[in-house]
Amino acid sequence: MSVQLEGVTLPKSGRVDVDIHLSADIHVTATAARRRVSRLVISEIGNLLYGGEPTLIVGERVRWHVPVILAYPDTGPVGQVGVLDVDVETGEVLATTKQIAEITDYARFVAQRAAPRAE
Repeated sequence: MSVQLEGVTLPKSGRVDVDIHLSADIHVTATAARRRVSRLVISEIGNLLYGGEPTLIVGERVRWHVPVILAYPDTGPVGQVGVLDVDVETGEVLATTKQIAEITDYARFVAQRAAPRAE
């Protein structure tokens, strides 16, 4: 698991001191967040998509940042076609209609270029 901090600007060089104090109830694990994204993209977009390895994002809202991966059964992962966030407290997938449409369009674009060609 990795953690990303939003709104933090680091100097280009020199000493960096980072003190972090965070209080959040993480009721949803990275694995559960990944599964929730997988279920959503399979039901809303298509069965060639799944949730990848989540990153914990610490900002105004603590959330899991889950990449959406396109994969073919025979050849495996083709690439990332989007990302969805999952609230760590409620488990809600924070997906808008626009995000789903963008992921759908990009997944089609990538699938057309990566599809195995008949010889």
